[in-house]
Amino acid sequence: MPHPLLDLLPSGATADDDGTLRFAGCRVDDLAREFDTPAIIVDEAALRARAAEYRTALTSQRPNARVVFASKAFPATAVQRVMVEEGIGLDVAGGGEILSALRAGVDPALLVLHGNAKTTEELGIAVDAGVGLVVVDNADDVDRLEHLVPEGRMQDVLVRVIPEVESSTHPHVQTGQVGSKFGLTAPAAARLIDRIQQSPKLRMRGVHAHVGSQIMDPAELAAAVAPLAALGTFDVYDLGGGLGARYTYDEHPASVDAYVEALLAAADEHLPAEAEIIIEPGRSMVNGAAMTLYTVTTVKRDARTFVAVDGGMGDNLEVALFQQRYEAGLVARLNDEDSEDVVVVGRHCESGDVLVDPLRLPAPRVGDLLAVAATGAYTHTMGNNYNGYRRPPVVFVRDGSARAVIRRETWDDLFARDV
Repeated sequence: MPHPLLDLLPSGATADDDGTLRFAGCRVDDLAREFDTPAIIVDEAALRARAAEYRTALTSQRPNARVVFASKAFPATAVQRVMVEEGIGLDVAGGGEILSALRAGVDPALLVLHGNAKTTEELGIAVDAGVGLVVVDNADDVDRLEHLVPEGRMQDVLVRVIPEVESSTHPHVQTGQVGSKFGLTAPAAARLIDRIQQSPKLRMRGVHAHVGSQIMDPAELAAAVAPLAALGTFDVYDLGGGLGARYTYDEHPASVDAYVEALLAAADEHLPAEAEIIIEPGRSMVNGAAMTLYTVTTVKRDARTFVAVDGGMGDNLEVALFQQRYEAGLVARLNDEDSEDVVVVGRHCESGDVLVDPLRLPAPRVGDLLAVAATGAYTHTMGNNYNGYRRPPVVFVRDGSARAVIRRETWDDLFARDV
């Protein structure tokens, strides 16, 4: 019987006859020898297929709609470049993501800039680059833009609205409820819209809402459409992202088709037929295309069996921040039967540095390779140098070939900013 981990990995993942994991045609033990561990391994074909799936699902039903990838989920230039090549725009949050997107070859007109606390410098980068849409989150954004946009130019903007939708996701990634730090309540949004419509430098294009992240029920996301419609008729309605990704054996988020159908049904009911619809998938676009590869460094059998690996919260903060559950397996022993309950922990000096608890593994040993599935979203994003940790490489694999698109940090990198 195939190891259940294969069901969480891209369809090209298999186990060789000796029980060793093969990912996009590459034996994973070979990848460990070439790139060392930890390493984030991305199935490039799966990444491209997911982008095409989103684009086709939306535009086949509504040609005047577009998909923009929420870059914050995996803000690597190589990932952004894949999206651009697959006909996807980019949602960026901050100056670094703008500059990375430009390096990836995006048409600046297809960029959507977000942020609840955009700096003057970041807005200046956006204006100079010709970013297509700036999502205004507050009146201070308007003040800065009116100062930065040159005479004779107009900057297209959207206004971010709190749709007053309570979602069922983790509180740390809820964004659509009253009291969220993002966006404006309907009365405040209406006042800012009136101001923008009088601006000599800003063009009011439409409104934006985002309910939250890792939401399994598309109806919660579609519920944001009516509150946007109530603010008036506009050229653009950005419905945000938020569709949940699959992390565990028990999770079964809605399909892309079901998600798009729910949003478009609400749009057909509430929004003008000629309006442009934008959606911003992030987590669900990239999470399933990647896994993280670790080496077991210690096995401590005491009150519990702790299997410690050479990474942890330096390359995956999702567990500590959101109590996210992951699944994992020993790379070279996928055919072995499970034999004991363990806790997979990281190397960092925090009790919260736990990757998987509990997990069944077949008698883990020092030197074993461990693959954690579904790590494409927000792992590279939130990588850090805690305890002098060197952030891992990102490796693209496809058709049996592998290439690093981001190298591992070096010791010298850790001190490059010392003065």
